Amino acid sequence: MLEALGLGGDVESVYRGMLEDPSGGVDALGARLGLTESQVRSALDRLVDLDLLTSSREMTGGLRAVSPEVGLELILRRQEEDLARRQQELAAGKAAAARAIAEFAGLRPNTQTDGTERLVGMDAIQSRLELLTRDLREECLSIIPGGAQSQASLDASRPLDEQAIERGVQLRAVYQDSVRNDAATLAYAQWTTERGGQVRTSPVLPPRLLVFDRTTAVVPIDPANSRLGALCTTAPGIVASLITLFEQTWETAVPLGADREQPTQDGITPGERELLKLLASGLTDEVAAKRLGVSLRTVRRQMAGLMERLHAASRFEAGLKAAQRGWL
Repeated sequence: MLEALGLGGDVESVYRGMLEDPSGGVDALGARLGLTESQVRSALDRLVDLDLLTSSREMTGGLRAVSPEVGLELILRRQEEDLARRQQELAAGKAAAARAIAEFAGLRPNTQTDGTERLVGMDAIQSRLELLTRDLREECLSIIPGGAQSQASLDASRPLDEQAIERGVQLRAVYQDSVRNDAATLAYAQWTTERGGQVRTSPVLPPRLLVFDRTTAVVPIDPANSRLGALCTTAPGIVASLITLFEQTWETAVPLGADREQPTQDGITPGERELLKLLASGLTDEVAAKRLGVSLRTVRRQMAGLMERLHAASRFEAGLKAAQRGWL
């Protein structure tokens, strides 16, 4: 009955026994209540702690039971005081937490301002992509430059894409032509098309971007190093511009199943044409290779083949002859 006040079964029994007859000793009390000496002494100690027992004025060294009206009221008053103290501590803790949150907000990298959030680190990016993909309803647009994608990136993307496709979301992705030379990335792109997604490729792509339901876009902070983080924005003007960029890229790209390396009517493949344009603009072989998503060796091999077909002794001469043929 009195467990809510901190009196267990044995303690309450001993208290009742002391109220009925405080004259007996520990042994007599235990015998009367059916308790062991250890149980009685433990209960007596607890009752003293609760101020339900106090020193007897009649029996030297003895104890008397404090009346329930006084003793139980005292316990209730203590519980109320303890509750009030805990409430004050809770209020103080909430206030301290609010101050800390306000103070630390400026230090956290993943904070939002005017509809744009800065995501720092691959974990932060992956977490946000998981949330955005979970909430996808209609369409996801993506431009994925760089040719071959890392296995970690493919593994992280597969469950997200699979869940979206199962909900009927339309996926449209543009990869770089060079993914056709990477077995893992090509297999992933083919896996996407087999499940209803649309994939195209292009020799040269703008920086990576993702657009979710035409309302939210994610782009890298530094296109040259995606590990530095990303920007997630819902700003209508920015999202609309990125959608336009995607659609322009999509229109000039070719479906994954098309033979990209077949020469056009003027005898040059789209990839070779892009390589000539990049080198003619003054880019080095290394930078051109990065833009095309291929190796430096591939760029030099392709350029050597073009010079041979143009019967050019130097790259300068190759550029002139390519311009004369209308390749540039």
